[in-house]
Amino acid sequence: MPVETLTYETPQFLQKLIGHDLTSLRLISEALSLQITSRDAWVRLEGEPAALSAGKLVFSQLERVRRQGGEITPAMVKLVTESVLAEHGDAPAEAIMTLKLAGSSKRPPVLAKTRGQIAYVQAMRDHEVVFGVGPAGTGKTYLAMAQGLHLLREKVVQRLVLTRPAVEAGEALGFLPGDLKEKIFPYLRPLYDALYDMVDPDEAERMIERGAIEIAPLAYMRGRTLKNAFIILDEAQNTTTEQMLMFLTRLGDGARCVITGDPSQVDLRRHVRSGLREAVEVLQGVEGVKFVSFLSKDIVRLPVVQRIIEAYDRHRLETQR
Repeated sequence: MPVETLTYETPQFLQKLIGHDLTSLRLISEALSLQITSRDAWVRLEGEPAALSAGKLVFSQLERVRRQGGEITPAMVKLVTESVLAEHGDAPAEAIMTLKLAGSSKRPPVLAKTRGQIAYVQAMRDHEVVFGVGPAGTGKTYLAMAQGLHLLREKVVQRLVLTRPAVEAGEALGFLPGDLKEKIFPYLRPLYDALYDMVDPDEAERMIERGAIEIAPLAYMRGRTLKNAFIILDEAQNTTTEQMLMFLTRLGDGARCVITGDPSQVDLRRHVRSGLREAVEVLQGVEGVKFVSFLSKDIVRLPVVQRIIEAYDRHRLETQR
């Protein structure tokens, strides 16, 4: 059976390419029907000629990503392998590295890890208003944050505004200890977590203090006009129809916004319609507005999360019959 051997400059580089365990090699091997052996600074591929050609292309794409500063993860390996199988071999590495976001001398760049995420990042670059709709764990908020920081650093926008509805607060808000800021903070914590994951805490605090980054509840947006800003509305499934319209009409000159949400996780009171669901119906085909739908295969958390969501989806379909 034909054999190809790929050799790299050091064992350390190969480890960064395929990881310290066998996950990546096993994934490529099973997907392409190849026998793969790795030792020191080489990888040996054994299989049919078509499979060998596909395997060489997968490793070539992964090498391009790695040499340009990207981190190779099992999700990245899966994306590149599936793209090669779909005969889009030239697309993954080029698209991934063209769309890399944020990053600094201390933090690696944020990269799209699935085809859905690639489409999402591209939509944020090409449209003024983008809706990222889909299950938890697909990177909707995280990638939007990375895009906002990227535009802020490139001086395309002057401010990054992060907001979400504090639906759970309601009447219970007054019973929480502390001042208003301390009461609201728990509902905005996920936005802070994403920010601190991409930017050093000291830098993030300085940006917040000088107004370059603003994190506030959705209610604080009423009556404002947001110019030259990148605005992220998170957990949009918990907006009412009135709140969604109010938010969308805040956009001023030079503004862009991303609305993220999961229609299956609405926390509004019964008989209160979700503003996200209405927007999905009303705004289809509107110029400047783009909808990106994420699927369970776009989930980039632990694989068990994807299986849990798929199980719930199956259960809900069965109960609706």
